[in-house]
Amino acid sequence: MIYRELGSTGLKVSEIGMGCEGFAEDNCRMTKKLFDAAELAGVNYFDLYTSNPDVRKAVGEALRGRREKFIAQSHICSVWQDGQYKRSRKLSEVKAEFELSLEQLQTDYIDVGTIHYCDALDDWHTIETGGILDYVRELKSAGKIRHIGMSSHNPQVALKAVESGAIEVLMFSVNPCYDLLPASEDVNELWNEANYASNLTNVDPDRQKLYETCQRRGVGITVMKCFGGGDLLDAELSPAGVALTAHQCIHYALSRPGVACVLAGAHTVEQFNQSVAYETASDDEKDFATTFATFPKISWQGHCVYCSHCAPCVKKIDIASVTKFLHLTAAQKSVPETVREHYAALKHHAGECIQCGACEKRCPFGVKIRDNMKHAAEVFGY
Repeated sequence: MIYRELGSTGLKVSEIGMGCEGFAEDNCRMTKKLFDAAELAGVNYFDLYTSNPDVRKAVGEALRGRREKFIAQSHICSVWQDGQYKRSRKLSEVKAEFELSLEQLQTDYIDVGTIHYCDALDDWHTIETGGILDYVRELKSAGKIRHIGMSSHNPQVALKAVESGAIEVLMFSVNPCYDLLPASEDVNELWNEANYASNLTNVDPDRQKLYETCQRRGVGITVMKCFGGGDLLDAELSPAGVALTAHQCIHYALSRPGVACVLAGAHTVEQFNQSVAYETASDDEKDFATTFATFPKISWQGHCVYCSHCAPCVKKIDIASVTKFLHLTAAQKSVPETVREHYAALKHHAGECIQCGACEKRCPFGVKIRDNMKHAAEVFGY
């Protein structure tokens, strides 16, 4: 298992994490089975958005004796009322539910306390000014949560939260179809077939800006909806009209700036292990670019997706990484220190490019790589 830095939190998280969708299966007996499989595979990160008390208690039992082996991302403002889950911004409900969750989980702290489901700008304003954010900060000061997170599907709202400096971890929906769509306060628009009816080109700029801002500011991204609820794995259901594999979806998400962990939902141990198998998959099995090039209504023409088809470079430059770091400097009046350090750590740099053009012949999307290398050499100075 490969482990990544979760932004600037200091946490090292498995790049494959565990979603909680399957925990309720078989009267919650699946919970322990999935945690056993996770421990065996070296998966140390999981998300718990549900407020279902039976699921929380099952998680608590599954963690008994091994709490320190797992990093818990559990949601604040997810409450249980009248036998069902709902999102709340009522402070008294939120406080009572969080304290109850600690009891149910048999723990005295949560690693990443995640403000649940904020997709509207006015909702973010409510969180900032209505006491929720103050309460979450109090929880962190008291040691009841270690880091502050938020979940969202809307890149504009998520960016607002990230730029506020209030959150350290962002749970966000990342996959190659959602990434094409403009921001919306209605999460159902991500599944709306009408939005994919016309030709779409390249990543939505708000989403690209969000990922790059998270990378620059040290906000770690944990990924939900990597498979689009399973739709992307089925050619008949996929908005792209072509099926992707689980390995391709995971690799795409892990290639985005700022991403530390993909939370793989699974209803069985077998499904979970299919995602974990990404760690031993071949480069060909992970390669998403050749499939992208066949999408009938979606084009990434001229846009670098960091797929590394440009490799190998005759001067051994990691072209995909150089391009990613170059993108991270866009719209900045100066090169962020962290980006400069990461660029400096590369074994070979853009200034070594001899402009042979071999990389451009291999690029499936017609990216002007030689121009990018010239620009990067100018920006970074070598």
